[in-house]
Amino acid sequence: MALYSAAAAVLAGLERGEGGLKSLVYNSGFPHVRQLYALVAETLRYASVLEKLLDGAALLQAEKKLEPQLAKVLVYDLLFGKGLKCGGRWKALARRHRARLEAELARMKVRHKVSRNEDLLAPEKAVRDAASQVPRYIRVNTLKTCVDDVIEFFKRQGYAYLGKAASVEELKALSGKKFLLDLHLPELLVFPSQTDLHDNLLYTSGHIILQDKASCLPAFLLGPVAGSHVIDACAAPGNKTSHLAAILKNKGQIFAFDVDPKRVATMNTLLTRAGVTGCQLVQQDFLTVDPRDPKYSRVTHILLDPSCSGSGMVTRGPGEEAAPSAERLQALAGFQRRILNHALRFPALRRLVYSTCSLHQEENEDVVQAVLQEWGSAFRLVTAFPPWPCRGLAAFSGAESCLRASPAETLTHGFFVAVLERYREGAVAPSSLPAAAKENPQPGEGTEPGAALKKRKKKKQRKE
Repeated sequence: MALYSAAAAVLAGLERGEGGLKSLVYNSGFPHVRQLYALVAETLRYASVLEKLLDGAALLQAEKKLEPQLAKVLVYDLLFGKGLKCGGRWKALARRHRARLEAELARMKVRHKVSRNEDLLAPEKAVRDAASQVPRYIRVNTLKTCVDDVIEFFKRQGYAYLGKAASVEELKALSGKKFLLDLHLPELLVFPSQTDLHDNLLYTSGHIILQDKASCLPAFLLGPVAGSHVIDACAAPGNKTSHLAAILKNKGQIFAFDVDPKRVATMNTLLTRAGVTGCQLVQQDFLTVDPRDPKYSRVTHILLDPSCSGSGMVTRGPGEEAAPSAERLQALAGFQRRILNHALRFPALRRLVYSTCSLHQEENEDVVQAVLQEWGSAFRLVTAFPPWPCRGLAAFSGAESCLRASPAETLTHGFFVAVLERYREGAVAPSSLPAAAKENPQPGEGTEPGAALKKRKKKKQRKE
């Protein structure tokens, strides 16, 4: 049963965009990682078939307590894998529905005019091609080491260092045991896509973090200066949290929130290995946090990477998640608007980064536009990282200030990032630099939508 539960947890993490397949498997705590990886990878490969089987056999309607991710794993192993060699009560549950599932599988083969299970798999060449082109990025953990020392370490291991990349094409051309310094991010090294560093000493000791380039953008663009108080609102599994700690040089305070106790435990392990201090892990739904709590009165920066469809994730294993339904996107966007609105209510907030690993406008530009309209002139978009080639979709005036990432154009997972700053009367146009690269402004007044301008006018009238 532990194997199937662990596999279901990894699938759920992929859906939430918490990391790639390998990183989630290796950080799962499951003792037999190869067995777990193989099961999840094959379940992903058959994902579209499994979803049709579950719908046709009405398994989730018959078993209300069975989570979709666990159902996929069980049905995969029952019909396509090893025949449920473990699983306890879940194995018994799945076997009760075996006849119905096998009948639905037979009908599916007849409809598609195929005889083998493999022939049911939809063509995924484009996804495989995209995955094969995304390099292996490693972020140097400056809490424990520096870029020069990591480069020298890999050179001693037989890797050839080619210097700083000048273009995305150079990253795409990497092969063998060659690596580059990224052309955009100063502490990111780039290796060929199939490079496996999970057993490397630098990884196991926390000196490097295996983190996709796009996932490094939120903390980099938030850029809090050392000593700042920062909230990571949806923190697990903790890669972005450790990046924030490195930017802060472990000086200041990070409040990292996640509601799930298992994910908090995983995050604690990762942050301890990375040498992170000054970080308070909070097992709590961020939406239930009181922005007026004195504990958070000095929070000037918030990183908000909420649950999303995960449609931009290119796993390093086979398969991909099915496209979310319109209803699913609507529900996610509603949640994302609520949590972004909530984050903007912290009274000392100066700068916020909103990010998703989604490709859908509904979760990205539409969410940002709706929330900015609610807040009037209190907050405005910063033109995030002008050198970045891919900008936000032209969904509203100013959307080009946001940035996007994709396997085809930036050789990363699909990602979206928007940077919001509090507007202050008399302030210059929004800066493209992270706060760490400039003197921090003073926080503006007003903590509710539309309140900032009214309070400034009242204050001015009192002085007159």
